[in-house]
Amino acid sequence: MPPLKLGTRRSLLATTQSQLVADRLTELTGRPVELVGVTTFGDVTKAQLSQLGGTGVFVSALRDKVIDGEIDFAVHSLKDLPTAPDPQIALVATPPRADHRDALIGSAKLADIPPGGRVGTGSPRRIAQLRALRPDLDFVPIRGNADTRIGKVLSGELDAIVLAVAGLSRLGRESEISQIFEIEEMLPAPGQGSLAVECRADRDDLVELLGVLDDPGTRAAVTAERSLLAALEAGCAAPVGAYAVADAHVLNMTAAVIAVDGARAVRKSAAGPLPAAMEIGRDLAAAMVAEGAGTLMGEQSH
Repeated sequence: MPPLKLGTRRSLLATTQSQLVADRLTELTGRPVELVGVTTFGDVTKAQLSQLGGTGVFVSALRDKVIDGEIDFAVHSLKDLPTAPDPQIALVATPPRADHRDALIGSAKLADIPPGGRVGTGSPRRIAQLRALRPDLDFVPIRGNADTRIGKVLSGELDAIVLAVAGLSRLGRESEISQIFEIEEMLPAPGQGSLAVECRADRDDLVELLGVLDDPGTRAAVTAERSLLAALEAGCAAPVGAYAVADAHVLNMTAAVIAVDGARAVRKSAAGPLPAAMEIGRDLAAAMVAEGAGTLMGEQSH
């Protein structure tokens, strides 16, 4: 039986994540899997992701190869996926979610960084929430892989950087974390900590085979988060954070739209049954807009 071709971005984090999925699939089904490295637009452009619109820049090249049949399936960080569905592509599995939180890497906790200290992150969502906690710090946009970013702290160029806990733990770099932010301090990006497994929608054999990797609780949670993001994205350039968790048969979700300066936010929570995940996200977005989230979004887009 020839190995299945799994397309992945070439970064160490992407290949590590993809190998975890490949190993798990082989363990569950006996099918061998071979990784195929793909360079995406997001990997080669020098622009800040916030200027590119963020979503899709790491995804489209992989999807093109899935559609062309050059690879059988692809693994993405779920937060990189555009919220609009592609009719040719099926999101066949969301494996169990890793840690959803954000982490600070530096020699001190956020509260102990001296005023005027430099903190690196390319994420408007993180910057807005950090500004709410420490408006006296200087937030510096950075790009590059985890090693490159951590190097800016070790060299003294930056006092700290913020990265996702999930990525750091997959790379075995947890020991460099100085602080983990709870969701009361910093809501993660929708889908953060989750992986997405995609194949061609017309490959029924693969849709069924790869389905063994799916975790229903994770799928319900990220469906709600992405549904909220899709409902807000119509006019939303403002930072959005969201986190949902499945507890028994109930989905609990908290989300926020934050002003870019961190001074104001609309933050709300909702709960409901797991099968209603999409409606929970959509209804929460509508409730947030009714409470002024639209004003914050409008300010950012002008």
